[in-house]
Amino acid sequence: MVSGKTVFFGVCLLFFVVVNHAPVGASPQIELMGGYDIIGICITNCAQCKKMYGAFFEGHLCAEACVQFKGKTIPDCEDLSSIAPFLNKMN
Repeated sequence: MVSGKTVFFGVCLLFFVVVNHAPVGASPQIELMGGYDIIGICITNCAQCKKMYGAFFEGHLCAEACVQFKGKTIPDCEDLSSIAPFLNKMN
């Protein structure tokens, strides 16, 4: 007769073989910021600039630019040239 240990070992071995031969879909990407979410950082900076400049800053346009350009240009609230496209004139 087969012992319980043998059956357990066989089930574990079968599970291990099935798991290791399962197809895996991967899409490797190069992370330029060492694992940081660049688009998330960009949108967070947009929110910070909106808090600083209030109605003078078009936060939704900034966030749309982050998504459209995939965070390639991260706005810096203290650098007017980086946020100039999102500033508006109020009367």
